[in-house]
Amino acid sequence: MPVPLSSARLAFATDGTPYSEAYGDVYHSAAGGLGQARHVFLGGNGLPARWAGRERFVVLETGFGLGLSFLATWQAWRDDLQHCARLHFVSIEAHPFSSQDLAVLHAPYTELAPLSARLRASWPLLVPGCHRMEFGMEFGMEFGMESGMESGRGAVVLTVVFADVGDALRELRMAADAIYLDGFTPAGNPAMWSRETMRAIARLAAPGATAATWSASAAVRGALEAAGFAVEKRGGYATKREMTCARLALLRPQARKAAPHRRALVIGAGLAGGAVCERLAARDWDITLLERRAAPALETSGNHAGVVHPLVSPDDNLHSRLTRAAFTWWLGHGRLLEQAGFAPEWARCGALQLARDEDESLAQRAAIRELGYPPEYARWLDRAQASSAAGVALAAGGVWFAHAGWVRPPRLVNALLAKCGERLDARFNCEVATLEPHDGAWLARDRRGAELARAPVVVLANAADALALVPQRHLSLRRVRGQATHIPGEHFAQLRAVVLRGGYLIPPVAGMAVAGASFDLEDEDPAPRAASHAGNLERLERIVPGSSAGLDPEKLEGRVGFRAVARDRLPVIGALADDTALVKPLPLGAIPRIEGLYAATAYGSRGILWAGLGAELLASILEGEPLPLEGALADAVDPARFALRALRRRNS
Repeated sequence: MPVPLSSARLAFATDGTPYSEAYGDVYHSAAGGLGQARHVFLGGNGLPARWAGRERFVVLETGFGLGLSFLATWQAWRDDLQHCARLHFVSIEAHPFSSQDLAVLHAPYTELAPLSARLRASWPLLVPGCHRMEFGMEFGMEFGMESGMESGRGAVVLTVVFADVGDALRELRMAADAIYLDGFTPAGNPAMWSRETMRAIARLAAPGATAATWSASAAVRGALEAAGFAVEKRGGYATKREMTCARLALLRPQARKAAPHRRALVIGAGLAGGAVCERLAARDWDITLLERRAAPALETSGNHAGVVHPLVSPDDNLHSRLTRAAFTWWLGHGRLLEQAGFAPEWARCGALQLARDEDESLAQRAAIRELGYPPEYARWLDRAQASSAAGVALAAGGVWFAHAGWVRPPRLVNALLAKCGERLDARFNCEVATLEPHDGAWLARDRRGAELARAPVVVLANAADALALVPQRHLSLRRVRGQATHIPGEHFAQLRAVVLRGGYLIPPVAGMAVAGASFDLEDEDPAPRAASHAGNLERLERIVPGSSAGLDPEKLEGRVGFRAVARDRLPVIGALADDTALVKPLPLGAIPRIEGLYAATAYGSRGILWAGLGAELLASILEGEPLPLEGALADAVDPARFALRALRRRNS
């Protein structure tokens, strides 16, 4: 069963040092947390000198705490003329503080105020999983930096994992160059310093990785040595006489480097393709975008408005976890787009997931209770409370997601493409008929055989049509027809939140409410039809009883889109399997892949939500960066999962 996240409580020792009542220990030295971070973690890992001139440098920390070590590292990177182009800082925290408590804890560190304020503004909701925050150098001038110090966008990336250290280390996919071993004392928190933990850390270490900790315990040194580190003592911070530093002594193959060619061809200019373009451009890739229509977002991504909301389930299954991860990513990235001047048209008006029956109502309440979700993420409302939140009389109570809402997909796609700037070469009225390898690249040709574009990396973001270009023996996608119904806004003038119950109802957006959507298998009719409107009105009645009165299906307008859906209803993101080279079951990561061919598709009815995190995952894979989500979730969306399942069935 899932373990609920337990946040930290704000407390202080008698000398004013932040203190954990749960562990009976202080968060940092009484002599000062910032000084300790600089001496032990930066100094003990040879920073900032070791990242000089590097394209990328990765830090792994075992206890985020107040965030002082991250802030000290960010400050050192910001002030270093020779800093790496992209700094990844991955930190684990089982008991995170709220942003309000962090404000209290950061107050004494006035020199960090600009950075700590930005950290708190990006701080995620306190729910389990990986949370990625991005801090770009475009804000460098506010610190009095010279423009010549700027080295690209999204240059500092913080990924915080809200989980127990053992669980988190098993799920991380990364190669750390420097390791900050931080946590409460071995006596109070032995699991943090165990031999099992150190072995797990060693598995995540890059060749030549270093580690440092304030602890000089013989047991800690022994655990590091047993995991393959060469260990030494150095002078400690303030009154602490010694600390421990280490370097990975194990010989291992060099970790996969980022592709030397940052050029990609993306096929499809909808939500999936737009998100991939934006995430690659943020990493200084040059992208050619090919779209068969005359403009972006003219197919399913052209819907008037769509819903953005997470899910809850008592067992916190893969679908719920992936949706939660995508939702928290979306909230953070939406704010980044706004800050950069590319705001999507969206509203966090809140969303209600109404229970379909009493059993589902009990399951919803159990999920919120057992997973310990904070009320700002999800809370259960009875029928009267739900109706008050929505502004109309609803049919049932359900889960209230305060930060959920709606977005206009075409505006979002255009914002993503605009943010790419000169990195993007978007070409429309270009339908790709074939892809073929040629001299280390992929050539896209039209139906006449004329070359449209070529690049060493191709991303198929064209929904179910992806497999027409690159057939896969074990992977299949279905096209599902979805028709949305447009309702004059005055009909729902009082509605102020999104409501879902077997369908959805979006409050008036630009004068029009939207209800939907049909789920029509093996139906290729692109035109809206009255029968589908009637079905949407039936769903609408189960949400707001009596609301369909006066609405004639024959006179309503709407829009049809075709979703791509995989057999397991999860997206398909990553490198495509080489079916011809796969003859026996292998670990998922060892399955042969088609060089240079990737997919970002099968988003179903959750394209708005999944496309952003999917693009970040794909870009991280291409760059060899730490992944932005747990390994189990990355495996769950891997295109090769179907080939592996087929081989296992054949050999069982």
